[in-house]
Order: sequence, then structure tokens, then C-alpha cells
Amino acid sequence: MEKDLQGRVQSVDRALSLLEILGGDSDGMRLTELARGTRLSVSTVHRLLTTLEQRQFVQFSAKDNRWHIGRQSYQVGSAFVRDRHFVATALPFLRKLRDLTHETANLGIVDCGAIVLVNQVESREINKAASKVGGRTPMTASGMGKAILSCYSDDEVSAVVDQFGMRRMTAKTIHQRTTLDEQLQTARINGYTLDDEEYLPGLRCLAAPVYDHQDEIVCAISVSGQNNRISDDRLPLLGRLVAYTAGELTRALGGRAM
Repeated sequence: MEKDLQGRVQSVDRALSLLEILGGDSDGMRLTELARGTRLSVSTVHRLLTTLEQRQFVQFSAKDNRWHIGRQSYQVGSAFVRDRHFVATALPFLRKLRDLTHETANLGIVDCGAIVLVNQVESREINKAASKVGGRTPMTASGMGKAILSCYSDDEVSAVVDQFGMRRMTAKTIHQRTTLDEQLQTARINGYTLDDEEYLPGLRCLAAPVYDHQDEIVCAISVSGQNNRISDDRLPLLGRLVAYTAGELTRALGGRAM
């Protein structure tokens, strides 16, 4: 069993890399594409995929010669979501937010300095959401991340920045602590935060934090859309709708809207 200097089993690490790549592409991928994406030989990738297919973590479509994520991967991922009861509770609120704003509604949680998108209700007026469930975004480059950071103390914000940095994702990503502090203070006043093309060019996101019955922050919700849809004149109304819905979800979880 081959291990690297960090104690990782190489074959397991490679198999998980394949799952991560496949999980981020809803259209499936060809063998050669996966080999390029993982920088592995075609024979190695095929051997790993065959093993994963036998355990139903991936599946192969002979129709288009593409590999897709399998049902077992979904079951494992669903167990992660089921352990967080607020995800199911949030679904009707996300649908309501989508219908009120006509934009994609999202729910995210914190994991190792990043926001993980765990649920999403796509807009009826666009073909496909820019971000996918399971995707990760640095907290300081994310509307939901900044919404949660706005509830942290200065020391807690410093701990996140010191450990994970302020990674630049686009030309508009904030990368100075003073700017972050100013945005967090504005968020505390307004009740919502703005990601203004800081994670993806052309994408805007407004977000607000959600609390549980112990008044602990458990997640954040947001609406996201192209900047030509989420224009400057819509920002205040959309922000208020997100903050109001976050308050409704907080109360549904037994918390008190802040």
C-alpha cells in the first residue's frame, strides 16, 4: 500500500480526486478528460473508475462514452446533509426566496475556512446556476461567507484570516483586512452582505446568516444571479428579502432573528 509523506494512500487519494472532478460536472466526462484533469495515465484512471463502478460510486454511459457520478456517491453525500437537520427545514424557505426574487436561492455551511454549498433552488428564468451543490468558496470571497463572518467577533475573524488567508478569485475579490472589516460592519447594520463578482466574474450574491435554537450560526442563505439581473437598483430590495427569509428560517429552527 503506497503512501505519501503526509500518510495518504495514493490509490484512495486518486480515486477521491476522480469523484471530486465528476461531482463538479453534471454532463459527465470522457476518460481522456479525466486523465488530463487528474494528470494520471489513461490506464490508471480506467482502473480506478472500474473499481468505483463496481461499488456504484460512478457509472458509465455507453451512449456518449462518458463517466458520471453514481448513486452510491449520492447516498454518501446525502448522509452528510441528513446529519444537518436544518437543510431539510430550509428547503421551503429557499423555494419561497427563489419565487420572490426570481433568482437562484442557496444554502451554505462553513467548513475549514470555506463555504460549502449544500442546497440550492435554481431560478426558473435561467438555464443553469453558476455554482453547484458541493462547491467550495473561500469565506472572504463569498456572500454567505461574509454573512457568517459578520456574526463573528474581531478575534474570530482574525483567526479565520490568519489561518486561511484572503484568496483572490477574481479582479474584484477583496484582499485587504481593512476592506473586509468595513464590509462586515456594513453587513451588521444592513442585515445582509454582498458578493459583487468576487467569486465568479459577472455573478452577484446577497446573503444573510441563520441561527439555531441556541442562537448559534448554523448556515447562511443567499440569492445569486448575473450582474445584469441583480442590478444596483435591485440590491436593497433583494437584500431585505434575503435577510427577512433568513429571519423566518431562524425562527423555524427555534432561534431568535438578530
